[in-house]
Amino acid sequence: MRHVDLSVYLVLDPGLCGGFDGMVETSRAAAQAGATVIQLRAPTWKKRALVECARAIKQAVAPWNVPLIVNDHADVCVAADAHGLHVGQNDLTPQDARAIIGPDRVLGLSVSNESHLNAVDARIVDHLGIGPVFATTTKLDADPAVGLDGFARLAARKPCPIVAIGSVTAQCAPDLIRLGADGVAVVSAICGQPNVAEATQRLVRALRAAREGGTVAL
Repeated sequence: MRHVDLSVYLVLDPGLCGGFDGMVETSRAAAQAGATVIQLRAPTWKKRALVECARAIKQAVAPWNVPLIVNDHADVCVAADAHGLHVGQNDLTPQDARAIIGPDRVLGLSVSNESHLNAVDARIVDHLGIGPVFATTTKLDADPAVGLDGFARLAARKPCPIVAIGSVTAQCAPDLIRLGADGVAVVSAICGQPNVAEATQRLVRALRAAREGGTVAL
């Protein structure tokens, strides 16, 4: 079944996490604390290292059944038998990505404007990453920030589940859920934090409170 719980979507950063071992340990701690998806993103790494890291992360998070998504590299996704792939607007087209990863793996796509959204084929793409919501320094080639208003406009027209990304924190996560996000994708809100489990749990509590219509002390 091509579905993942997007609630707390962790995008790994090798610099913030401290390399290969740090990304594996961050993944393990976050999965145990309630992260629902983990994406392996290391744009400067060679593919062999990506495959090895993907396999190590899969093993580390297996006790919590947290799916692993590989960013950009369809061949790495298949080689490591990852749960899915995420592509951006300048990566493989969703059609080509789907042809490589097959019909059963999850496929995510980044969108940041109306034109991107209009081109989405929900028969091929399973979920969208909308953003950056706020300006981000963890992705140097990111599109301009859409802001909360821009996110709301795009979310109102979502053809499939969506996750908000781009300097998302536990403080702003409830607003994004109320605006239509099915989950939040974070990098620095978890990666490199002194206590990864505690940082993950803050996000879990914030999303739960937003969905229940309450507030929570972060």
